[in-house]
Amino acid sequence: MFKIVKKRSLNPTVAEMSIEAPLIAKKAKPGQFIILRAKEDSERIPLTIAGTDAVAGTVDIIYQIVGAGTMQLNSLNEGESLHDFVGPLGKPTEIEGLKNVCVVGGGVGCAIALPVARALHAAGAKVTGIVGFRNKDLVILEDEFRACCDELILMTDDGSYGDKGVVTAPLEKCIQDGANFDEVITIGPLIMMKFVVAVTKKYNVKTVVSMNPIMIDGTGMCGGCRLTVGGKTMFACVDGPDFDGFEVDFDEAMHRGTMYRDFEVHAREAECNLLKKEVE
Repeated sequence: MFKIVKKRSLNPTVAEMSIEAPLIAKKAKPGQFIILRAKEDSERIPLTIAGTDAVAGTVDIIYQIVGAGTMQLNSLNEGESLHDFVGPLGKPTEIEGLKNVCVVGGGVGCAIALPVARALHAAGAKVTGIVGFRNKDLVILEDEFRACCDELILMTDDGSYGDKGVVTAPLEKCIQDGANFDEVITIGPLIMMKFVVAVTKKYNVKTVVSMNPIMIDGTGMCGGCRLTVGGKTMFACVDGPDFDGFEVDFDEAMHRGTMYRDFEVHAREAECNLLKKEVE
């Protein structure tokens, strides 16, 4: 069992937990993920490791409360324990040799972008952060990004905080102004990453994307997380989650991501009814 040491709300739909998992904390690197089950009968949820403390033996996870599994996870409080917590899984983000990097995060994907930005900063790289949210109420981890970015550009769709617009606008301006990025690393909704790649491809700036498709076992056996990359079938859990953005078939990935939408809606409704009964 894996004890919840700390829990806090980051915005109305996103929360953070610190989990007691000393063995994972010692080995995990930025870009890797874990698979957890909140309770014995819960579904498996893959979540990128948002941070670690090897001394305290804790692993941080950040999750959006969108479905039955994350609702069950969020029903647990400090002092309680998760049933399963397995990792680290996947390949770490490659940062060696990078000197000037732009990290682009969108929404809850910023939870994945943050440890990468921190690792780059710790390695001495110049880090430009561009993060985007729908509105001011959904902004997360601003202070944490400011602490590890040489420059942080914060965007909101409606202009309620930071600059108004989408993340591709300041990214393209930086490139046009001569930023000379060694690499752009982007993490967020598929549609966002697709358009980030559309911008960087025009200027031939190497771009790495972090893919988070449907995933079950996390070991490459189920095939649920398959992607087409460079015309070949890859598995996000063992070949990624980072891939060359120029090679990813985003349209296929977006289509596959909607396959279980109706099932997810029904599962969420069932979990909502169950939680209501527990409260009553």
